[in-house]
Amino acid sequence: MTTLNKKKFVFTFIFSLFTLLTYAQQPLKVAVFAPVYIDSAFNRDTYKLGNGFLPKNILPGLDFYNGVMMAVDSLQAEGKPLEVLFYDSKSNESIYNIAHSPQFDSVAMIIACFNSRNEVKPLADIALNRNIPLISATYPNDGGVIANPYFVLINTSLKTHLEEIYRYVQRNHSTQNIIYFKRKGALEDMLMGIFNNMNRKTASLALKYKTVELSDDFSNELLATYLDSTKNNIAICGSLNEAFGIKLVKSLSSNKNYNATAIGMPTWDGLKELDRSDCNGVNLVYTTCYNYPKNAPLLASLSQRYKNKLNARPSDMFYKGYESMYHFSSLLVKNPTDVINHLSDKDFKIANEFVIEPLSSKTPNTMIDYLENKKIYFIKKLDGAYR
Repeated sequence: MTTLNKKKFVFTFIFSLFTLLTYAQQPLKVAVFAPVYIDSAFNRDTYKLGNGFLPKNILPGLDFYNGVMMAVDSLQAEGKPLEVLFYDSKSNESIYNIAHSPQFDSVAMIIACFNSRNEVKPLADIALNRNIPLISATYPNDGGVIANPYFVLINTSLKTHLEEIYRYVQRNHSTQNIIYFKRKGALEDMLMGIFNNMNRKTASLALKYKTVELSDDFSNELLATYLDSTKNNIAICGSLNEAFGIKLVKSLSSNKNYNATAIGMPTWDGLKELDRSDCNGVNLVYTTCYNYPKNAPLLASLSQRYKNKLNARPSDMFYKGYESMYHFSSLLVKNPTDVINHLSDKDFKIANEFVIEPLSSKTPNTMIDYLENKKIYFIKKLDGAYR
């Protein structure tokens, strides 16, 4: 899709909604929020950003929308009794006005693609007041939500990723030369604190590792002083900074006399720089809670449908939109009165398994802060190829 047509955008959605309604007299309502920025792209009904041009800020939310709409087509074909309402979270209309409109009455589930922290809690509060689940599909941040058992964080928090990385190293590399590399920064200090806390509280044998703070312009020679030629070197990248992570892998690659495994953050997912030749020879491991193997038959079929319709390649946001819409809406239809207790069910799996568990870390243990997906996948690559 190279241009946006405001009227066509709205009509396409309403048409899909209408055809879904023909299958049931009392459909369940699902409200979907995603940042499409339609108001900023149009002057009334005239697209004002130029032919053939879409700003980068529009693309993720638009691809999520495309995934949602393709899932609507699939749900329609299966005769699922659903009414789907789509809202542009970046429109000029406030969340409060939307939630108190007659159209929003009797909504049974909310699916949201957030892209900023301050959007989370207002919608989570609405879900809590109405006792309906809010599925936060893409944003790995709780937005300050507490005491809300209806807020469901699917894109797992950094804390959970760090905890799983610790356990992974503990299970697989405990006897090797482990170095936790970080750069200076408050976020990096927080990540290191989570990792150190896991080491203090572990019921198993604690890891022995060195913590090394590097400047952004560290040399290959400096890095080599921390490596051991007699062991596999486990280099944990304790930073979300992509440039720092890429430089760390390149430096490990340049030190050819040392075997190395670099373990990175979920921000490494999709980093094409890590597949280049100057990163060769380093085993890469990173975490994700969304794993979309493109050769899986269903995903390949969805990709072809996307190409046929839009003459482009789908991004991961498309798959996330499709999966969250199809999977959780199908669970709602099957369990209309208590879907909140069935969010981990695998009946309608698309690509990923979700292990939804209550989190009670901010408030007394008798209260649930929110629900979080605890399923983490470890992606392994060498020289640009998955292993």
